[in-house]
Amino acid sequence: MPPRPRNGTASNATAGNDPEKPEAPTIAPQLTPQESAVAQQQTNESLNIAERNLGAARGKTLTAAQTDLVSKIRSFIKDAREAAQITDWSRARSLAKKAQVLSEELASSL
Repeated sequence: MPPRPRNGTASNATAGNDPEKPEAPTIAPQLTPQESAVAQQQTNESLNIAERNLGAARGKTLTAAQTDLVSKIRSFIKDAREAAQITDWSRARSLAKKAQVLSEELASSL
């Protein structure tokens, strides 16, 4: 009787050699040129407000909650700018609005 093959030997040898998985496609709504222009303007307005509110916190002693807010605001601003760079205005507008809302919460707590 021939020896039984071991289960998993072939898969163990190639487990670390998987080719890189392709990045998942991004699904974004298609905006008309006019909608894109409006979204771009709204993005810029929200980013300006968020930056101005962050500036008001500069140099002040912040609580732990306020410091956490500052971190989140900066993250949303960074992500919004990255989305804007690839002209994903719908995503950029959403992220910028989140930064604006959190920055207004921060400003009211100062």
